Amino acid sequence: MPPQLLPSKTFCWLSLLLWVVGASMLGWFFITGSTAPGDDGRTAIQLAPAERAFILKEMRQLLQTVHGVVTGLSDPDASPGRTQAAAAARSGGMEMAADTNPALMLKLPLPFKQMGISVHKDFDRLADTITKGTTSQEVLRQLSSITSRCTACHEMFQLTDS
Repeated sequence: MPPQLLPSKTFCWLSLLLWVVGASMLGWFFITGSTAPGDDGRTAIQLAPAERAFILKEMRQLLQTVHGVVTGLSDPDASPGRTQAAAAARSGGMEMAADTNPALMLKLPLPFKQMGISVHKDFDRLADTITKGTTSQEVLRQLSSITSRCTACHEMFQLTDS
């Protein structure tokens, strides 16, 4: 005798329940990422060694961006210096974040992702500000706002190998 199939109504409800459970788990993982309490009070983000190296490389690139902006602003020849500062700011913008692996993004907790994306967007805004000829003092104020998120992130999180 062939096995009896589930009635279609029961199958639909079961499918819906499994979909809701799966979506909830994915949502929870998107928010919390792959984290654990760190040994120094920060949240440890657990990554594969290559993923950790990728994030650290991006952080170094952002530091180079800051250096390029400050160096450009300090140039006594204002026009080439501003061009350099704007190009440096743009290099840290959203285009830099475009190729991030979706699997890696799932491992990062939501506050980390939010700070990172806001930093990239603000570097694009900073490049626009520099190009418009805004005062160096205003450019530095905006840069200070960006770097305050960098320091906040480093105070909150540490990257560990999983």
